Amino acid sequence: MIRLGEVPWSEAAAALRGRPFLALLPAGSVEAHGPHLPLATDTLLALAMAEAAAARLEAAGRVVALLPPLHYGVTECARDFFGSLSISPATLAALVADLAAALQRIGCARLGIANCHLEPGQRHALRAAAEAASAAGLATRCPDLVRGIYAKRLGEEFRSGACHAGSFEGSMILAARPELVREAARRALPDHPVSLGAALAAGKSTFVEAGGPDAYFGEPAKADAAAGRALVAELGTLLADELLSGS
Repeated sequence: MIRLGEVPWSEAAAALRGRPFLALLPAGSVEAHGPHLPLATDTLLALAMAEAAAARLEAAGRVVALLPPLHYGVTECARDFFGSLSISPATLAALVADLAAALQRIGCARLGIANCHLEPGQRHALRAAAEAASAAGLATRCPDLVRGIYAKRLGEEFRSGACHAGSFEGSMILAARPELVREAARRALPDHPVSLGAALAAGKSTFVEAGGPDAYFGEPAKADAAAGRALVAELGTLLADELLSGS
């Protein structure tokens, strides 16, 4: 794997030029994740997912370029919380489509988008961008984790929909970036088993409206680093398998 943002252009060219490489794009957000997880949680999770996918793809003999992450996404659900920074779905879709066109020009064979930020506007924008890129000639995959085929592999809390800054995300941050977790706050938080997914499906548009006044849903105190490592590996497998299918 070559981390495209961390090497000179000449090294990138030597590693990738003339080879049908796969590119991985982590897509994240800057959004409130309770009083215990960082605002960049979704970006950090997307990066971990992409790194796990890269390892699996390389084991399958593919040449992989890991792109610098997109740190900003559609985060209107968190607009009541300081530090949450949103861009429009149209901006996100256009940016990803432009990146796909640039990658196609330098010989990318397939693009995989790692997205762990599940706000509907983000998911729909990335799906539209993937479809546009594929129609333009660059096969692009962005697994939508809320689909049943994927959700059943990601644990009970995830399937419940009460999984924003709970044990699902908290476990993976403990595995990937434990130094960023406010442990005392995390351990003290009570369970909050309100389904954000169900609330959004019912027409609620913000965390506060959905019943999350502290910007978390689920069971943060039950987060566990070992469980997080297993979840990251599963996310990487989902993305890698999407890119390998049909290749």
